[in-house]
Amino acid sequence: MSAQHNELRVGMVGYAFMGAAHSQAWRTVNRVYDLPLRVRMAAVCGRDESQVAAAADRLGWQSHTTDWRELVARDDIDVIDICTPGDSHAEIAIAALAAGKHVLCEKPLANTVAEAQQMAEAARAAQADGVRSMCGFNYRRVPAVALMRQLVAAGRIGTIRHVRAVYLQDWIVDPDFPLVWRLRKDKAGSGALGDIGAHIIDATQFVTGQRITRLNGLTETFVTERPLPAGSSGLTAAAGGGADGAAPATGAVTVDDAALFMARLDGGAIASYEATRFATGRKNGLRIEINGSLGSVAFDFERMNELEFYDATRPSAEQGFNRIIVTEPEHPYLSAWWPPGHGIGYEHSFTHQARDFVEAVAAGDDPAPSFTDALQVQQVLDAVERSAGLGEWVAVESAFSTAPS
Repeated sequence: MSAQHNELRVGMVGYAFMGAAHSQAWRTVNRVYDLPLRVRMAAVCGRDESQVAAAADRLGWQSHTTDWRELVARDDIDVIDICTPGDSHAEIAIAALAAGKHVLCEKPLANTVAEAQQMAEAARAAQADGVRSMCGFNYRRVPAVALMRQLVAAGRIGTIRHVRAVYLQDWIVDPDFPLVWRLRKDKAGSGALGDIGAHIIDATQFVTGQRITRLNGLTETFVTERPLPAGSSGLTAAAGGGADGAAPATGAVTVDDAALFMARLDGGAIASYEATRFATGRKNGLRIEINGSLGSVAFDFERMNELEFYDATRPSAEQGFNRIIVTEPEHPYLSAWWPPGHGIGYEHSFTHQARDFVEAVAAGDDPAPSFTDALQVQQVLDAVERSAGLGEWVAVESAFSTAPS
């Protein structure tokens, strides 16, 4: 960390969807929050020289490179922000931690439990030298979700009985949608399960303070072959090349399109989860409901500035779900934004993530969720795949025994 200039100099690997979201956060965070360190967007890395140069200009990075190893070795970089597909997370993160760089890594932490374990071990070793690391589960930074956690922790819904979580999308319903990297196990690790299921696993464990211990899972792939993307390389075609009116080349979909599982949590609650990219008409339908002995709370990302709260301790004539507009300055993260009633959006969750990361690094604290927290989510993902293969309940391996952070 550049204490002389009171800066935190960031190098980011990857510049597509998540890279753009993270760039927005790094550009914005010091303009919104009064932080002890000023972020400098030092460099962005990507494989294609012309495209990464254009991304650096568009997203606000001071320089660019096509070699992440060069980025990790630079003396003027304090943080490595990893926004690449999951197959490269472990190699980049472990190298960065060994070089003394703080690391922010997008979720899921890795493609396999073994890789996630290596990353968690590297993070623990680096921690002794003051090097910090965090996994990017941005939905826990949505103010309404953070408020859910506060209400649950304060005992407002009593003993938790039920947890219900769904994450519904529809962007691959069309069977002619191409075989992008998210549909390849070697690149993504899993499909809807890891891509969006990981979010609701983390969010529910964050809100309830309970971890999933046992589960019974089901996965399904509805479209098993898809057209190869234009200019794709390294893929094995299953059909002709598409010339002269021939059918386009296709490749095998090697991940799940949908995943469902029932679960038991270590605090006694039971839970159900559904993650799919085949919910026709649903674009980003993340919904969580927690039912307790004294009340319930529910969140729907399509109404992300609202929280539903049912207080069963109220007189029967006054009972019913209350709609809380989560825009007050005393609500989590919102003191620096707009006047009450003026909502925020998806991108703000990444700004909140950057704020928490910068504050933790400046204070010498460990930000949450840690790589060990993210390893536990990876173990849940692995258990769902094992259970789906066996057709029976399985136990989730535990990275540790403390409550979720």
